[in-house]
Amino acid sequence: MTLRPVALAAALIAASIPLAAPALAQDAIDRKVDALLKQMTLQEKVGQLHQLSGAEATGPEAAKRASQNTEIRAGNVGSMLNIKGAKDTREAQALALQSRLKIPLLFGLDVIHGYKTVFPVPIGEAASWDLEAIEQSAQVAAREAASAGIHWTFAPMVDIGRDPRWGRVMEGAGEDTYLGSKIAAARVRGFQGPKLGATDRVMATAKHFAAYGAAVAGRDYNAVDMSLQQLYEVYLPPFKASVDAGVATFMNSFNTLNGVPATGSAFLQRDILKGAWKYKGFVVSDWASVKEMVLHGYAKDLPDAAVKAINAGSDMDMEGEAYIAHLAQAVKDGKVAQKHVDDAVRRILRKKFEMGLFDDPYRFSDAQREQAVLADPRHRAIARDVARKSLVLLKNDKINGNAILPLAKNAKSIAVIGPLADSRRDLEGGWVVSDVRGEVVSILDGIRNHAQGAQISHAAACAPGCATAEGFDAAVAAAAKADVIVLAVGETWDMSGEAKSRTDIGLPGQQTELFRRLKATGKPVVAVLFAGRPMIFNEIADNADAILYAWFPGSEGGNAVADVLFGDYNPSAKLPATFPRNLGQIPISYAQYNTGRPVTSEKDIVYRSAYIDSPNTPRYAFGHGKSYTEFGYSGVQLDRTILRPGQTATLSFELQNKGKVAGTEIAQLYIRDTVASVVRPVKELKGFTKVHLQPGERRRVTFTIDRDTLSFFNGDLKWGAEPGEFKLMVGSASDDIRLETTLHLQ
Repeated sequence: MTLRPVALAAALIAASIPLAAPALAQDAIDRKVDALLKQMTLQEKVGQLHQLSGAEATGPEAAKRASQNTEIRAGNVGSMLNIKGAKDTREAQALALQSRLKIPLLFGLDVIHGYKTVFPVPIGEAASWDLEAIEQSAQVAAREAASAGIHWTFAPMVDIGRDPRWGRVMEGAGEDTYLGSKIAAARVRGFQGPKLGATDRVMATAKHFAAYGAAVAGRDYNAVDMSLQQLYEVYLPPFKASVDAGVATFMNSFNTLNGVPATGSAFLQRDILKGAWKYKGFVVSDWASVKEMVLHGYAKDLPDAAVKAINAGSDMDMEGEAYIAHLAQAVKDGKVAQKHVDDAVRRILRKKFEMGLFDDPYRFSDAQREQAVLADPRHRAIARDVARKSLVLLKNDKINGNAILPLAKNAKSIAVIGPLADSRRDLEGGWVVSDVRGEVVSILDGIRNHAQGAQISHAAACAPGCATAEGFDAAVAAAAKADVIVLAVGETWDMSGEAKSRTDIGLPGQQTELFRRLKATGKPVVAVLFAGRPMIFNEIADNADAILYAWFPGSEGGNAVADVLFGDYNPSAKLPATFPRNLGQIPISYAQYNTGRPVTSEKDIVYRSAYIDSPNTPRYAFGHGKSYTEFGYSGVQLDRTILRPGQTATLSFELQNKGKVAGTEIAQLYIRDTVASVVRPVKELKGFTKVHLQPGERRRVTFTIDRDTLSFFNGDLKWGAEPGEFKLMVGSASDDIRLETTLHLQ
């Protein structure tokens, strides 16, 4: 029997029989934490706030490793990152148990989109708009990481990103606050499970707090300058959703926010997070971000940075060496209140108790479980399912009345061309656990697996990056003999991610020229694009016969792409971010604000808020994504047109599969508050649902609208809804609205 992915996930839970943490009530844990705090010296408390990165034990790093071991034995380290594997984490934990109070270590790692099994990069997963699949992905990643002794992942990244020049859009859920908030909560649930402490889950981290996605000019680590209304309305909600989902930790961000480094921002960490949101977890700095406040010009030296960070509410210093070296003296000098140190330590110890580490410090470091979990073939099946749900069909033209895709399984000859056609590493994207990954299925592998009767020719044409056209002639010759060309191009894995900002987000090197020459053969060209961000590829967008946006799809990427190309899976993904036509449109979002001179027609842009040298529409809008079938929307109804206090309204419509194959549509609900005390966006996503329909099938789809759906942060940063008229819009994309109606709020 073949299990569906949902059943697979359930089977994983049943089969793993995770070891749960001892069932202690929170007040019992708090009593244990308080008792331990009373036994700790100031130096031991500071040690719990100190996080170090693991080091190799040989070569020039041997001395560093020996020094680290001494510090661990002395109780001067509370957490380590970049140590993985049951054996190595057990050995490091044994050192901590030689300290006076035997407080166990927390082991953290950047498990961003998989541990051994690599899933699509997070923005790719977001394109699925499938919260269940995203939760499954995080669950599998947690299961594998936890089996290797990891307690804690530095994910999910929940930053809203509206500038694709910023490489770290790869790690997030795209541009939309509503979608991003839903995905943030799903990832937290997947990583952590219903309660901390199960040995098949890990603690999650909501990062980067806050507004990192709005770095000026899309340049990583750069400053952020924005109104508080924008901060509250666009950038904070996914973090609040993470808090509501029970996220164990927060990580602050590298950027300054309105002139203050986030690491030193009491406004963010004490006023909002620990104050207004009543957050009980702890905050870890990003890598050396405490120390970097000196370079920002916010702290005069490392001792000053330590004072400003702890006073602002940053609990753990990751690789900054500021707290361990200077915090105790700052307390003695009266620059830091003892209560701030105690509060930070209490938050960290609480998580160690909740994870069950005081009862069994080695409970996650089980070599036998590690071997079994990392060999579990069910993880690959889930990865394949998540990957194909993430693939966005951007274009699918017809030739002689027939759509190019799906390809015929009995095709006689297919030319698989391009620098990424037989690449494996590039399909994984950035942020992978370097030495434990499984095999990757390339696009060429996937096509060969599906079209075994066809003649498959392959030519790379150029190396990844395509710096020269040296191999183009051979590629064109191979393509000219085929019935159809599958062209695999895009970014290489190391062109998106942290510190990978780009001023040119077009196809690298000579890849557009390669497409041009292949198109000149007269053969149909199916372009499969790989990237960790929205790219600009206008010539391909205009002239390719079909386009599949694959992101970086992970270990099973080749099979997933082939599943879609040959119609074994009908694509359903939708873009989680707007694709611009050119750099001049950036930053760009569908949720723009109207002006007094809006563009209502490309034929009328004189003295309008418009570009005069380009269309003012995006290349591909937020929510765009095609299917191998066609969906019809009709019969919109509201059960009430006036919404009074305490009431909800139900919007319903009929969705029909008008094609000849089964398919899944992601129907989207947008609203517009037509008149408000603060100008509202022309569209705001407020709901979506995935509906699978057989050919000809009809189904009534509903959305529930309450006062909260219509609320926003006003000029005084108060959350609420204002009476008035609201447009309700339902459609297949933000620029493909099929139905509209009006609701009045009293």
